Amino acid sequence: MTTRNHCLERDAQDPLASLRDQFDLPAGVIYLDGNSLGARPKAALTRAQQVIAQEWGHDLIRSWNAAGWFELPRRLGNLLAPLIGAAEDEVVVTDTTSVNLFKALAAALQMQADEPASAGRRVIVTERSNFPTDIYMAQGLAGWLDRGYTLRLIDSPEELPGAIDADTAIVMLTHVNYRSGYQYDMAATSALAHDHGALIVWDLAHSAGAVPVDLHAGGADLAVGCTYKYLNGGPGAPAFIWVPKRHQPQFRQPLSGWWGHAAPFAMAPDFRPADGIARALCGTQPIVSLALVECGLNVHHQTSMQAIRAKSLALTDLFIELVEQRCAAHPLGLVTPRAHAQRGSHVSFTHPHGYAVMQALIARGVIGDYREPAIMRFGFTPLYTSHTDVWDAVEILRDILDRQDYNIDAKRDAVT
Repeated sequence: MTTRNHCLERDAQDPLASLRDQFDLPAGVIYLDGNSLGARPKAALTRAQQVIAQEWGHDLIRSWNAAGWFELPRRLGNLLAPLIGAAEDEVVVTDTTSVNLFKALAAALQMQADEPASAGRRVIVTERSNFPTDIYMAQGLAGWLDRGYTLRLIDSPEELPGAIDADTAIVMLTHVNYRSGYQYDMAATSALAHDHGALIVWDLAHSAGAVPVDLHAGGADLAVGCTYKYLNGGPGAPAFIWVPKRHQPQFRQPLSGWWGHAAPFAMAPDFRPADGIARALCGTQPIVSLALVECGLNVHHQTSMQAIRAKSLALTDLFIELVEQRCAAHPLGLVTPRAHAQRGSHVSFTHPHGYAVMQALIARGVIGDYREPAIMRFGFTPLYTSHTDVWDAVEILRDILDRQDYNIDAKRDAVT
């Protein structure tokens, strides 16, 4: 049976262990919520000071050129690209995931409308359990266009093949489900969509930086994702959008801001889209937050996604094993798939008083989060989570459950 000493031994042999030192982790806290907000790279503080004090404070507007502010979305996109199997000049870091998803959906619908054989397709297929903003953006776009577009919601991955038909324009899925941690087979699912003439848009919010992604090999058409989870870009850090070069000439999106213009400083009254990935940009970028994204990306480039994935699976396997062994007397239900190929980098368990138990864990220094219905969610970021963290977290969970040391009347916070 696994012991804490076994976990210490695994940490001593962990090739990623030294990367933990590059993050500012508060003492007395076991942070298992990097799937919601990644921990701060130590370098981010120095970078923020540099941007604010020197680039903004001293160099002022000259920094758009001298400090490379104007090129930052594309430069960061190229730094991020290898983590998701993208090619150079196919990614920009910009805007929010919701805004980028709006762009991607609008462009995909337009690409289908421009194709005579696909012009009559009016259905967007997605999961009812998809992250709500994805559904909301699709609903908003469909309603705003007022051209008969509708959403078709499935309740499980098994329903997907039956939901895609000749009316389907787009399949929109999150690669790793935010609630359950279920991971789709990207290549097989993309092929399924293409076999029916649909385009596929992937949300990589819970994949990028945590699991290996190869958008080209996976047959994706468009993709979006955020940088503030496993990529550790900071709260509300700009998101990213991927447009492969094969689709860039046809990529048209309605948020035609001046940064996406072919000649933004010509100040022409008519919009002409830039060539390449720049056409996915919109307005002036939030430079301070954008600059911090590079700090998290730099840590990722000190290892490989294969090494990150190996440790992620080891940590999540260990957590599942220990919870089921040491908390077996309690009504916990595993939501996350056991199969490695179907699991992201977080593990979810149900409990009848899941919210109250999670609040008790947080009070004891184990920070996870809660999602309806009754789901306690624990994220494992291989760059800084240790095997001993897993052991200690489960021991605290066991103690709380054994002693029923939680308040079932706890008031629910707006954000957890």
